[in-house]
Amino acid sequence: MNTNNSNAPRASSKRRDMAIPWVATTVSGRSIGALVSVRLGSIIATAALLASCTSTPLPPASSLPPAAAGVPAIIASRPGDTGPLPASLVQGKSRWIPVRWAELPGFEEDSLSEAWNAWIKSCERPGPVFAPLCAEVRRLSIASGEDQRAWMLTRLQPYRVETHQGVADGLLTSYYEPVLKASRQPGSGYEVPLYRPPAGLGNRKPWFSRQEIDTLPEARTALRGREIAWVDNPVEVMSLHIQGSGRLNITEPDGSQRIVRVAYAGSNEQPFRSVTQWLADQGEGRMVAPWVESTKAWASKNPQRVQQMLWSNPRYTFFQEQPLSLFDAAFGPKGAQGVPLTPGRSIAVDPGSIPYGTPVWLASRGGAANLQKLVLAQDTGSAIVGAVRADYFAGTGIDAGLLASRVNQPLRLWALWPK
Repeated sequence: MNTNNSNAPRASSKRRDMAIPWVATTVSGRSIGALVSVRLGSIIATAALLASCTSTPLPPASSLPPAAAGVPAIIASRPGDTGPLPASLVQGKSRWIPVRWAELPGFEEDSLSEAWNAWIKSCERPGPVFAPLCAEVRRLSIASGEDQRAWMLTRLQPYRVETHQGVADGLLTSYYEPVLKASRQPGSGYEVPLYRPPAGLGNRKPWFSRQEIDTLPEARTALRGREIAWVDNPVEVMSLHIQGSGRLNITEPDGSQRIVRVAYAGSNEQPFRSVTQWLADQGEGRMVAPWVESTKAWASKNPQRVQQMLWSNPRYTFFQEQPLSLFDAAFGPKGAQGVPLTPGRSIAVDPGSIPYGTPVWLASRGGAANLQKLVLAQDTGSAIVGAVRADYFAGTGIDAGLLASRVNQPLRLWALWPK
């Protein structure tokens, strides 16, 4: 992405390297994670998801209740939300101001059960602050939304997240998991490889640039035999490098097809350069969303310049292949917290502002979507920096990518912290 939506992998997670403006996340009115349950109908829904590799798009902004990210709606105090407020909290990159639950826009309307799936995932690797609550969180997974709300009022305190200077307004972008057609063997148009990390990757920092990987015999030798699969379009491969993870609808040597996930496994640690910005600097204008399709259209008209465009970004991502079970298909790749992301309910944050595993109330209004909902801080990215900054995980596939390309809008966040 451009500086709009740039995320890069961190050592603790096998995550994406995002840094191009078009990548935001598709936001789902219904969390795909909510499809995962012990009910038979949910398993069937998950199977359908695996077959289609798409996520349910968010309803258009016009169909959602109005809400201003910069000026949250204030309603009368909620019953039970009384008593003195605690002191403010200071994080490394933010300060948290205690507020009444009434300040959280849409708190009474959100379908909390959808977010509970993401919360249960966070409880697989909880931090010390939230670990004592996880038994209760799991028990409440089958409770009503009102019971879940009542428990939150009893056990949690909302804090408005601000900069140290008192600024509460920030930026929301989004990211997603692309799906690419691939072949286990090169040929028939499938000529662009996806690589596992080369041996000794960490011994040379930074490793070879994207151009050097394509041209230097030393780099080519180091990657020989490290191919996972081949893809037919270099722009789609660049997109996968930026997102840092995705799914492959892969054709095996015997002609059979299956879906696998490729997850971030390392990078050459070269600086990221926006291909979108390079095209603008070349006088080609701004690529309209969705970035992949518009850039592919440009590439088809300028085949002699495609390599130059790709080489303008020296950053290169390496992957690891992961099996994709029926259950795993309902979730995204693992984020920086080390748990699978839940479409529509996971966000990437700056951990210096909001610790991993923290439940967060998110409010954002823009042309792509209006959001007032409970999410979990489960990931991060190199461009996700600052107190009030989040990247919204939209889901998997075309619909998620279309919305992800549009999300770039104002944001307010409230951290929900144990009392």
